Amino acid sequence: MYNSFFCWYLKCQSDTQTLAVIPAVHNKRNKRTCSIQVITDDDAWTAAFPADSFRRTRRNIFIGENRFGEKGIRLSICTPQLTIRGKLDFGPLSPLKYDIMGPFVFVPFMECRHSVRSMRHSVRGNVRINGQKYSFQNAWGYWEGDRGRSFPKEYIWTQCCFPGGSLMLSVADIPMAGIHFTGIIGAILWQGKEYRIATYLGARVVRIQNKMVKIIQGNLELDARLLEASERPLKAPVMGDMVRTIHESASCRAFYRLRKEGHTLFAFETDRASFEFEYFQ
Repeated sequence: MYNSFFCWYLKCQSDTQTLAVIPAVHNKRNKRTCSIQVITDDDAWTAAFPADSFRRTRRNIFIGENRFGEKGIRLSICTPQLTIRGKLDFGPLSPLKYDIMGPFVFVPFMECRHSVRSMRHSVRGNVRINGQKYSFQNAWGYWEGDRGRSFPKEYIWTQCCFPGGSLMLSVADIPMAGIHFTGIIGAILWQGKEYRIATYLGARVVRIQNKMVKIIQGNLELDARLLEASERPLKAPVMGDMVRTIHESASCRAFYRLRKEGHTLFAFETDRASFEFEYFQ
């Protein structure tokens, strides 16, 4: 596809360590390149690969000797800046009941389409990055993806696995047919129940300020606040070209609260949240 990108985001997190891996393929004027980005609590790296190193099957994608799919991740990268080897196995995935994009999945020519492959799954294995061991034995994983032309100009994204549940939320400026609107997609797994928050279900932003966003949808109210960032630079696509720098906190302090009909379902502060606040205030 002309000026396009496709990527997966796979996060693995224990009580003490976080590893997110982003395999991607990008096309700019029909020139294809591949990359794998790696982000931890302390650092971030990008490894570039030639176009012919990318291969996709029904269940996996491969970039060189690296494999990503529903059974887990296998990593083997050696560059002057990054040496990483290891294998992580996934337990059963927790997909959503239906596509996170809802009816927007049928809208053509969208700038970016989001997908959620698993809200929460177990992770087991070990990875060594530049000599440091990352051990995931009683750990949790999250898996999503994006495809399209560009990341939104402005957006907020956050994700967190927590005792009894998992959540993700994205609030973004969406260009469509010459206009712009604020699009919301979010999903919360809590005590075995799935809550969906989205523009197509009537969700609206009532506040964005001081690194905090408040969403209301009918009798649901969701608050997410970035309390203390630990930002690392990542590359993001602009018309298929990975030339934009964004900043992600793969593991940071945040506060979340979900209320229904005026009653608090949960409210907690955590230091294991992931957050991108690319919103100009």
